[in-house]
Amino acid sequence: MRVVMLSKAIVVGAYQRKLEELACLPGMELIAIAPPSWRDSRGEVQLERVYTEGYRLLELPVALNGHFHAHFYPALPRTLQRLQPDLIHVDEEPYNLASWQAFRWAAAHRCPALFFSWQNLLRQYPPPFNWIERTNYSRAAYAIVGNKEGGQVLRAKGYSGPMSVLPQFGVDPDLYQPGVAPLLERPPGARLVVGYAGGLVPEKGVDLLLRAVWQCNQRLAAEGASGCHLVIAGTGPEQVALEDLARRLEIVEQVTFLGKISSIAMPAVYASMDVLALPSRTTETWKEQFGRVLIEAMACRVPVVGSDSGEIPNVIADAGLVFPEYDPAALADLLIALAQQPVLREHLAQRGYERAITHFTQARIAKQTYAVYQQVLQSAGS
Repeated sequence: MRVVMLSKAIVVGAYQRKLEELACLPGMELIAIAPPSWRDSRGEVQLERVYTEGYRLLELPVALNGHFHAHFYPALPRTLQRLQPDLIHVDEEPYNLASWQAFRWAAAHRCPALFFSWQNLLRQYPPPFNWIERTNYSRAAYAIVGNKEGGQVLRAKGYSGPMSVLPQFGVDPDLYQPGVAPLLERPPGARLVVGYAGGLVPEKGVDLLLRAVWQCNQRLAAEGASGCHLVIAGTGPEQVALEDLARRLEIVEQVTFLGKISSIAMPAVYASMDVLALPSRTTETWKEQFGRVLIEAMACRVPVVGSDSGEIPNVIADAGLVFPEYDPAALADLLIALAQQPVLREHLAQRGYERAITHFTQARIAKQTYAVYQQVLQSAGS
C-alpha cells in the first residue's frame, strides 16, 4: 500500500519515529510531506530530519505559514498526481484549507483519505471554513481523533463515518527512557525539583504553577524544611510576564528558565526533574487536547501531576496525580505531598512508566494506525 501522509507536525524530529515504525510494517510504502518549517505562538520550528529510515520525507513549501486554518501547499495537487497514492492520511484538522486541498484531489481521483482531529470543543467556524469542514466530512473514508471528547465533537457536528480514538504520536522508548544523564545539576538545597515543558502561553497555566511553587515553599519554610525549585523548558509570548511574576513572588532564585529545547534533548531535561507538572487551564476557545509531555515524562520514569483540563485525566489515569484546574493551592498540596513522600514519587514513577510503555509507544500507535489503513483500503475495495 502506498500511503501519503500530509503533516506539519512532523517537522518535530521526535515525532518522525512513528513514521519509521509504520514504514517497517508489511506492504507499507510511506511518503510523508511536511513544510520546511512551521510557525506558531511559540516561534518557528525548522524541519528536523532525525528519524527518516524506511520512508520518504518530502519538503513542500507552504503558503500562509503559521495560519492554522488557512495555510496550504501550492504544489500539493501536482505532487499527489506524481505520487499516485493508494491512501492519503491528512494529519490535519478537517476545517483546514490544506485538508480541503488533499480531500479535493482524493475525491477527484477516487483515492480514499482520512483526517486527524484534536478538536475537543464544539465550535462553529465562519465561512469558508465551515463549508470546508462539511465537505471534508462527506469525502472522508475515516477519522482518527486524539481524545475521547474529540470523537463526541465530530459526531455532534455531523461526521457519521468510521472513527477511532488514537493519539497522533507516542513516545520512542529508545529515546525517552530512565537513566539518561540530567541536563542540569541539582539546585543546592532543593527538596523537590518541579518541571514544566511546553509553550509559555496563557492556556498552559504556567503562572498557576509559579504561584503553587510559591505557596509550597512558604508552607515548607514555615515547617523549617527546604522547598521546591522550578525548571521551565519552552518559549512563548508569556515568558516576560512569567519572569516578572517570579520576581514579584520573590522566587527568582528558585526558578530556572531553560528556553527552547530540541525534541531529542528533552529526555535529559526530564532527568533533571523529580516531577513534571502540567497545569493547563480551559478557556472559551481551548482545553487540553492530550498533553504529550505527560507520556514523555512517564516514559522517563518521572512522576506526573496534571490539572483536570480536557484529556489530561484520561492520559494520566491512575499513574499520576490530578488537581482541579485554576487551583494553585490544590497543586501546592500535591507538590508538598510529593516533596514529603519519596516513596509516593517512586510508586507514581513506576506506574507512569508502565502505562507509557504499555499504551503510548510509537510502535503501538503505528500498529493501530496501520490497522486503520488496512480497514480503509479493504472497505474501498469491497
